[in-house]
Amino acid sequence: MHPDQPDPWTPPADAEEKPRQVRRILKLFRPYRGRLAVVGLLVAASSLVSVATPFLLKETLDVAIPEGRTGLLSLLALGMILSAVLAGVFGVLQTLISTTVGQRVMHDLRTAVYGRLQRMSLAFFTRTRTGEVQSRIANDIGGMQATVTSTATSLVSNFTSVVATIVAMIALDWRLTVVSLLLLPVFVWISRRVGNERRKITTQRQKQMATMAATVTESLSVSGILLGRTMGRADSLTRSFADESERLVDLEVRSNMAGRWRMAVIGIVMSAMPAFIYWTAGMALQLGGPDVSLGTIVAFVSLQQGLFRPAVSLLSTGVQIQTSLALFQRIFEYLDLPVDITERENPVHLDQVKGEVRFEDVEFRYDSDDETAGPVLDGIDVTVPAGGSLAIVGPTGAGKSTLGYLVPRLYDVTGGRVTLDGVDVRDLDFDTLARAVGVVSQETYLFHASVAENLRFAKPDATDEELYAAARAAQIHDHIASLPDGYDTIVGERGHRFSGGEKQRLAIARTILRDPPVLILDEATSALDTRTEHAVQEAIDALSANRTTLTIAHRLSTIRSADQIVVLDAGRVAERGAHEELLTQDGRYAALVRRDARLEPTR
Repeated sequence: MHPDQPDPWTPPADAEEKPRQVRRILKLFRPYRGRLAVVGLLVAASSLVSVATPFLLKETLDVAIPEGRTGLLSLLALGMILSAVLAGVFGVLQTLISTTVGQRVMHDLRTAVYGRLQRMSLAFFTRTRTGEVQSRIANDIGGMQATVTSTATSLVSNFTSVVATIVAMIALDWRLTVVSLLLLPVFVWISRRVGNERRKITTQRQKQMATMAATVTESLSVSGILLGRTMGRADSLTRSFADESERLVDLEVRSNMAGRWRMAVIGIVMSAMPAFIYWTAGMALQLGGPDVSLGTIVAFVSLQQGLFRPAVSLLSTGVQIQTSLALFQRIFEYLDLPVDITERENPVHLDQVKGEVRFEDVEFRYDSDDETAGPVLDGIDVTVPAGGSLAIVGPTGAGKSTLGYLVPRLYDVTGGRVTLDGVDVRDLDFDTLARAVGVVSQETYLFHASVAENLRFAKPDATDEELYAAARAAQIHDHIASLPDGYDTIVGERGHRFSGGEKQRLAIARTILRDPPVLILDEATSALDTRTEHAVQEAIDALSANRTTLTIAHRLSTIRSADQIVVLDAGRVAERGAHEELLTQDGRYAALVRRDARLEPTR
C-alpha cells in the first residue's frame, strides 16, 4: 500500500470521540483495579506526608527556635526526616506496582492486536503492507509505554498532591492562597491547547513511522536487496528513504516544540510566584494589613512550591494524554477491524476426517459489497472423493488458487458452500480444519531458524526419528545430513540458504510431518527447472499417497494421472474429465497441453 493510498480500513465516524475513547482506555486497566487501589493508597499516604513537612517547618520557625525549645526542635527535625524517608519508600513501591500494571496493559494490547491480526483473512494481508502492521505493534504500542506505565499513577499522584496542598494552603492563609491560584485556570487552558496540537502532530508522525517501517521491511529483506542491486536502484532507494526520514525529522521537531514556549512561560511564572508571595506579604504588612508570621510565609511558599511541581506535572500529563490518544486510536483501529473469517458459536469437531471435498455452486468475490465487480468464481460444482485427486488448470487469473484456498478457509465463499466430509467448512472448528487440510504453495515460507525448528512448526512434539522419516519421504534427508550442522543448520532469512527445490522439499517434509488427509498443492513446481521438478515431484507423489489431493497446476505434465481435471476460464468450469478424455475433446485443455509441450524444451 502506497503511503498516499487510503488505509485498508476506515474507523467509524465516532471513533475519535474522546470521551468514548477515554472510557475504552480506562477499561484496559479494569483487570488490575486491585493493584491500582493499592497505588491509590500509597499516593494518598505520600501526599499527606509531603504536606505535613511545611507545617513542621512553620512550628520550627515560629515556636521551637524563637522559644529555644530544643526538645521540640529535635522532634520536629526528626519528623521532617521521617517524612522524607516515608515519601521515598512510598514512591518506590508506587513506581513498582504502577510500572508492573502498565507493562501488563502493554502486554494485553500487544497480544490483543497480534491475536486480532491472526484472525484476519488472507485478503487483509494482500492489501496491507507488512511494515504497516509491524509499526502498529512496535512503534504505536511502544510509543504508549510511558503513558501506560506512569501517566495514570502520575495523574492520581499529582491530583491528590494538588488537592491536599491547596487545602493545606487555605488552612495556613486563604488570602495568599487566592493570590497564588489566580493564574491557574489560564495555565489549564494553555495546556489543553498544546495537548490538542501535539495529538494532531503525533497522528501524522506515527503514520510516517509506519511508512518508514514498511519501506525498511520491503527494501532490506533478502528479496528487496536482490531486486535493488540487480536493478541498480540501491542509490535511489537510499534517497527515497532519506526523504522519508527527513519528513519524520520535521514531524519529530514539531511534536517536541509544539507549545514549548507556552509551557515555558507557565514554568517561568510558577517559578516567580514565591517572589510575588514575599512581595505581597511584605506590602500588606507595610500598608497595615493582616500580620503574617515569618513561619507562615516560609511554610506557605514551601507548600506553594510543592503545589507548582505537581500542578506543572499535571498539566504536562494532560498534554501527554492528549498526545497518547492518537496512539491509542491507531491501536483501536486494528482492534476494531472486522474479522471476515470466524468460528461458529458451536462449531462441528471431527475426530476422524476421511477427506471428501465438495464445491457446491460456489461463488466468490474479493469484495462482497461491490456488485459492480464480477465474481472471481461463479457456479463451481465439483466433487473430490476421499483419497481422490483433482487437478485445477486454466490461464492466469482464472481463479485456480482462490478455489483451492476456499477449502482451508483462507477465503470464505460469498455464495454456495464448500464441504469436508459433508460438513460446510464454515461450520467446522478451526482445529479440525487445520488438522485436516495441508497447503504446499509455490512461495515456500521458512522461518529464520534451524531446519528442525522449521519442520517442527507443523508438529512441535515430533521426535527426531519422525523428522528424519518425513525428510526422507520428501527426498531431502540426505542433503540435510550432509550439512555441517545437519538439522541444526539455520536456513537463513526466508530460507535463502537453500535452493528453490530444496525449500520446496522442506515444505513438503513439513506437511508430511503434519499428515493431513486433504492436501492443496498450489503450483508447487512451477518455478523449478525440469531436473529439480522431477525430484520435488517424487516427494509430492509420496506426500499425495492415500490423501485427497487438489493440485493447482501450471505444468500439465505433473497432473496427467489425476482422477479428475477441471479447466477454469474466467472463474467458471469450462471443461472437466480425465486427461485422455479431455485430449479427445480437443478443447481448452488440449490447447493448454500443446502450449505446454512447446514451452517444455525451453525450460
